[in-house]
Amino acid sequence: QVFARFLLLLLGFIFWGAAAALAFGGVLVIVMYKNYGYLFLESFLSLPGWLAVTAALILVPTGVLSVSISAKSSRYQQGALMYLLLVLLCLDVSSAVLAQFYTVRLAYEMKSTMGYLVDQYNGTHPQGANSRAVDVVQRKLQCCGVQNYTDWLKATATSWHLDGGKARVPESCCKEKFPHCRSDLVRLEQLFQEGCLKKLEDWLNFVMLYVFWCCAVVGILELLAGVSNCILMKYQPFHDLRFL
Repeated sequence: QVFARFLLLLLGFIFWGAAAALAFGGVLVIVMYKNYGYLFLESFLSLPGWLAVTAALILVPTGVLSVSISAKSSRYQQGALMYLLLVLLCLDVSSAVLAQFYTVRLAYEMKSTMGYLVDQYNGTHPQGANSRAVDVVQRKLQCCGVQNYTDWLKATATSWHLDGGKARVPESCCKEKFPHCRSDLVRLEQLFQEGCLKKLEDWLNFVMLYVFWCCAVVGILELLAGVSNCILMKYQPFHDLRFL
């Protein structure tokens, strides 16, 4: 019983730190969807993020209850804690499963969407929706093309890609420290040469794996808190119902 109280007290403080870590992961997912949502056909990509943020908010009062119960057991508080732990476990499992599912599924979607946007890029009128999307991704991620900058070489003689016989890339491929970059392939050191697809995949994998492992670890901690709470409830019978 003493160990259960100590463990519940320790977990209460850990829950507050876990809430911050989980909220950070959820915000990363939401921001990623906000920045690159047009690259994904799946409209529920931000769902694991919102579930993680919701779980983080519930973890705060859960930590308070854990600390309070470790000091002085209350049947009502113990019941409320078990209820919150059950809700949290459902949220964590759902968020972890969705994060793992999207990690596998979205890799193909990004490749096909990025390839389509590059093919539809109009350098003559770069204000179109597709062209703007490509420029935004290339500037934010400091990349060029899908696999690499050579994707822009796959153009016909009548395309904007060829200007005076010289192959060109979008101006968004130019590095900011070269303000006079002419977006041609004469000076490659002035261009981002790495492709956008790998950077997007790396960022997606990092964010989703972060959320997955946060939810997995927090789920284990919640199970420990539930076991500790059950031990304390075992040593505190229902005094109000003894007359039955």
